[in-house]
Amino acid sequence: MVSRAFSVSFRCVKTNNVCPHSYNVTSGFHHAATLFNPIQSPEEKQKIPIFKYGAKEQQRSKRIYLWGCAATGALGEPRYLKPTQKRARALLSLHKPGRLRFAELNDVTDVACGFGFTVFAVRSKNQAKVFGTGINTSSQIGVHEVRKGHPFEFVLSPLPIAVPLLNPSETKVLQVACGRAHTLILTDKEGIFSLGNNSFGQCGRPIVHKEDYRANPTIHKVRGLDDVTIKKIVCGQDHTVFLTDEGKVYACGWGADGQTGLGHFESRWQPGLVKGDIGNERIVHLSSSGDCVLAVSDNGDVFGWGNSEYKQLAPATDEQQICYARYFKIREFGKILQAAAASTMCAILNDRGHVFVWGYGVLGKGPIVESISYPDMLPEPLFGRNVFNTDVTVTDINAGLNHFAAITNKGDLYMWGKNSRSCLGLGHPKDQYFPFKVCVPAEVQRLSCGKDHTAAFCKAFV
Repeated sequence: MVSRAFSVSFRCVKTNNVCPHSYNVTSGFHHAATLFNPIQSPEEKQKIPIFKYGAKEQQRSKRIYLWGCAATGALGEPRYLKPTQKRARALLSLHKPGRLRFAELNDVTDVACGFGFTVFAVRSKNQAKVFGTGINTSSQIGVHEVRKGHPFEFVLSPLPIAVPLLNPSETKVLQVACGRAHTLILTDKEGIFSLGNNSFGQCGRPIVHKEDYRANPTIHKVRGLDDVTIKKIVCGQDHTVFLTDEGKVYACGWGADGQTGLGHFESRWQPGLVKGDIGNERIVHLSSSGDCVLAVSDNGDVFGWGNSEYKQLAPATDEQQICYARYFKIREFGKILQAAAASTMCAILNDRGHVFVWGYGVLGKGPIVESISYPDMLPEPLFGRNVFNTDVTVTDINAGLNHFAAITNKGDLYMWGKNSRSCLGLGHPKDQYFPFKVCVPAEVQRLSCGKDHTAAFCKAFV
């Protein structure tokens, strides 16, 4: 019987320590004996090969996690709706964050949550640049048919949206935005495209009486904004707001509560310049989830318009609807950086990382307080700041229809409010009456909140 022996040494990448091993192989069997006399010579260390065992280059550091209502397909994972040996029933709601496999295979640059559907922007030269999944009863994620005349009303995994780009190899999709049943797509070279329900002109195209949106292939290029550069689009429930690079705000869509800010309560499809107190301001941030809009200027001032039946605009007026922008007299809270407008409640974030809330709903002030007419601060310890973590601060806030979210400088996510279909991702279906940390296994960078589901754009831990 032939016996062969050989030795191999491995060098640790982090510590640079050498661990030699001796192997004796006999008749196909081997055993390893670790030697405890590491090589001391620097010359010998340099000759030892380094073997790196880690993630492949194509396994990107960017990740997307989704949670909430899975029944509509908005989470983009068909496996949730398929019973398995471990799970006898379909998973209609995902109570905690789930990693989206689609994002691992595609270079996703943006994500937006609508009412029961999700849209993704993808950086690619050879394939579609926008994908959608979830409810599609108004063709808000394009037309997808099993056969002619039989469209899918629910899409369970991301499918491409045929955006009519003239030069798809060169044009990039900068942002996607979603409302109740409409989608907006912002590109860098070819303007803005819209699709879905246009009953109130929210898609920025003429309203067609009794138009059938089921299996409607119309993807419209928004006109009327050719002379300005749009840097951000925000979709409310049935209206759309556009922010230019010069800080001007345009709007179109449903105006019954004044949410277009055009000085009237009518619905208009042509994007018009928002009127009122923001005329001479440079707006840097916009937020809208329902029928109320909040805007923040570069000076840190806050403005609002639209529905105020639940005191959403109480810092500016006692009226229940405002059809033009009003200034909020809240200078005592410091310079405001961001605002978050839900359907019946609002929040703002100042330059010190303090979060203030008001309106009606689950505000984050406990189970008893459900109505506040003037901004009130949420205690910093609720967002992880304490004597052991004195540098923790909130850097971003967001709003769904009936809930809030906050991201800290540590990449941690806190959510609170109505927990519709487990959209808060806390592992249970109960409402959350104060900010609570969501267990996302990655660093959260930005967020999109839908009606009953949430998408988090994350960076993997190194």
